[in-house]
Amino acid sequence: MRTRTDRGRLRRVAVIAGAVGLLAGVIGSWIPSFWGDEAASIMSASRTWPELWRMLQTVDGVHGAYYAFLHVWIGLFGASEFSVRLPSAIAAGFLAAGTAVLAGRLGGIRLALASGLIAALLPRTAVMAAEGRSYAIGSAIAVWLTVLLLALLRRRPRWWLWAAYAAGTAAAIYVFLYLALLLVVHGVFVLLFHRQVLWRWLTGAAAGVLLALPIVLVAAAERNQIGFLAYRDYITPLNVLALQWFDPATAWPCLALIAVGAIAALRARRRDPGGFRLSALALLWLVLPTAAVLIASTLIAPMYTVRYLSFCTPAAAILVAMGVLTAAGWIARRTPLAAATATGILLAVVLAAFVPNLLVLRGPYAKDRSDWRAAAGYLHAHATRGDAVVYDDRPKDSEKPRLITAIHPVDVAGLGDPALLASFRTQPGLWDRARPNDALTAADLTPEVWALERGPDPEHSPDVRHLESLGYRILSSHRINVTTVLHLAQP
Repeated sequence: MRTRTDRGRLRRVAVIAGAVGLLAGVIGSWIPSFWGDEAASIMSASRTWPELWRMLQTVDGVHGAYYAFLHVWIGLFGASEFSVRLPSAIAAGFLAAGTAVLAGRLGGIRLALASGLIAALLPRTAVMAAEGRSYAIGSAIAVWLTVLLLALLRRRPRWWLWAAYAAGTAAAIYVFLYLALLLVVHGVFVLLFHRQVLWRWLTGAAAGVLLALPIVLVAAAERNQIGFLAYRDYITPLNVLALQWFDPATAWPCLALIAVGAIAALRARRRDPGGFRLSALALLWLVLPTAAVLIASTLIAPMYTVRYLSFCTPAAAILVAMGVLTAAGWIARRTPLAAATATGILLAVVLAAFVPNLLVLRGPYAKDRSDWRAAAGYLHAHATRGDAVVYDDRPKDSEKPRLITAIHPVDVAGLGDPALLASFRTQPGLWDRARPNDALTAADLTPEVWALERGPDPEHSPDVRHLESLGYRILSSHRINVTTVLHLAQP
């Protein structure tokens, strides 16, 4: 039986892990420019309630719960990079704390601390902790729902705890549909280790799915929205085995630690049944959702990308931590180092190995090379009120430079947008409606024009050639990262 002292120590460890996760998510989160997915979040959440409801009936209904939350959030705190990403950083803290609690319930305090700290700094956590999307929130819900499941399995709970499990399951699915796959993990775990409560678990899980049925039906209706995955080569051994959770530099050492920890838990299953159950749970969590998505992508339709499996991050952290403790024990038996010292050294090495990736992810162009904030800032500093701006219309919608008008409206306030036909706020879809740039005439423009072009050779882009045909000449060209801002004027 766990003593009050043990519970107190575990709470302190969870708080430490949560604080590290929060700080790692917050520090530098304001530096990278928004990118296309975050622009979709902001453009959805910044609508009025009627406008948002109208949009959700046409597109992105599966993200409705997150957009509704973000609508309230940015109404209170604004839509800066820091503000929009802060909920994800907070969720990353809860993810790390929950991972520590989960590991501590079955594996002890040292494993709890190692698991929580690794979860806080794991490359996948670093990505979603500074992202204005729902992945970190969904992952935090996943780990705490699993903590609740363990509590339900440890004693004969009252009915309302199973009701809470059902409600949590439904909430998870509303936040991110793929979290329904967590039920597969829970179900197999209950079947293997707690068969006596299988029917009660089935009842709670079924109630949760029933509550989430509306969003499941919405997802079925919107299944063509992820049709673009058919044209992306995302299903690769590198993505599936490594980049779902790690970065290229740490992937293979971490996978080796996972193998070491899993083998050690299997060999010690009689001596340490809790550790064996924990490793089994983590392996099921790591493998089954990915396998299900890969099989469905092969047999039904493409539906795989590494971000969609982010909710498996706690499992990866626990398994890496088990490998660290196993390797540290092996070192302690063969050197004068105490086990705790060896664990501390090896854990510090693993955590330090994650830091370079974290620093890269906090660079100004870290998110899909996006440089919209710098482009908007350049216009704000150099353009004159009333000047027209022509935005490159060749990229796909989520990469078009015109998105700066929605995510950085203050910087472009007072500048003309001659191609705009209708604001995104009035549209049933996500984006603005605009005429082709080559349909613009001299009457649509101003004596001085700014062009935002994406891609190579911007001085000879179709937009610039068209403007030159109307009598404009390039005065200056400023390359940022993928965007070039050109200043043109009539002689």
